[in-house]
Amino acid sequence: MSISRRNARRSVRILGLASASAALVLGVSGQALACNISEFKAEATCKGEKGQITVTDRDFSGQKATVSVFLENHGADEKKIGEQVVTGTKEGATIVFDEDWAPGAIYRINVNVPRFIDNKNIEPNLTAPATACKKEESPSPTPPTSESPAPTPSASTPAEDSATPSASESSSAAAPVSEAPSNAPSAAIGDSNLAETGANSNTGLIAGVAGALVVVGGGAVYFGMRRRGAKSGS
Repeated sequence: MSISRRNARRSVRILGLASASAALVLGVSGQALACNISEFKAEATCKGEKGQITVTDRDFSGQKATVSVFLENHGADEKKIGEQVVTGTKEGATIVFDEDWAPGAIYRINVNVPRFIDNKNIEPNLTAPATACKKEESPSPTPPTSESPAPTPSASTPAEDSATPSASESSSAAAPVSEAPSNAPSAAIGDSNLAETGANSNTGLIAGVAGALVVVGGGAVYFGMRRRGAKSGS
């Protein structure tokens, strides 16, 4: 039984349609698997004492993706950390954002691939570790010294040495300082007595008044005796 040309052409047409349909389905499914948001991964890491946010793209189709990182605050964008373009590879292409993240900070990672991923976020949001990259150094305690500091004298208590003179100081202050002998004659005793009794220029006046009183008294006695003798003679 021979196959007619018409049946052969129909069979070839059916096989062609089936092959085209299979290729289309495989191509669409391959592209869908290659440009899926699940192929992107974000992580908060440290480089020394500096913080970083690392995003890895494992898209083996080589599509260019725009990745944006936002710092979140109570479910809203507080600020934009940065934006970079990455071309995915099967092994994983990595981009790094410098960010000194605080422990427990939350970041939203947005990915946009034209015709494949329309501004989708990596779920869930990235949460930074509980330990910061830079460790705070605690101040080391000061070792105690063996020598104790000398006590400071109280300002309210005066020193006795400065307030009360010693016996030797009082005796030396009371004793006159001996002078070298001099050839000058010493002062007369009378002059020193006059100086000690306080004699001054009023002494002559007092002596004159006393002499006048003596003369007046003697005259009164003389006249009195004369009268008495005259009366006795009569």
